Amino acid sequence: MDGLTIRTAETGDMERLLEIYNYEVENGVATFDLHPRTMEERMEWFRAHNVDNHPLIVAEVNGRAAGYASLSQYREKEAYAATVELSVYVAPECRRQGIAHALMRAILDEAKRRDDIHTVISVITEGNDASIRLHEEFGFAFCGTMREVGEKFGRKLGIVNMQLMT
Repeated sequence: MDGLTIRTAETGDMERLLEIYNYEVENGVATFDLHPRTMEERMEWFRAHNVDNHPLIVAEVNGRAAGYASLSQYREKEAYAATVELSVYVAPECRRQGIAHALMRAILDEAKRRDDIHTVISVITEGNDASIRLHEEFGFAFCGTMREVGEKFGRKLGIVNMQLMT
């Protein structure tokens, strides 16, 4: 895509990243959060990234953040340290333009370069076939479905677990 730059997220991106995330909170099922996050909450999340093995990158199109990807702590117990959870969010007006693909490639290239990342986990809302296909394209393996573990917009929702060994 013309004008697309992938780079490390900066503090100045946070207003836009919050907007992208909260759109999904209020309108979608990619997150099971039910209430929009505050800037204070997202800044805490931001500070947990780009340290250790938790990169946070932004896709910028013509000077504006169009999406982001992160590798976050999978579980708190120390034995999980080399396992990270992948998240990719794209602004609604920027979807179907290859941005999620570019973010996936960049974040997974980073994961594969690192000695402190062994496993990447994705938890995808059941029925999000486009996301499942994208993960399969990058070599993720299906690890199982957990049915009706969340409820949003009056619907019981399941999750699909996918895994990539780096």
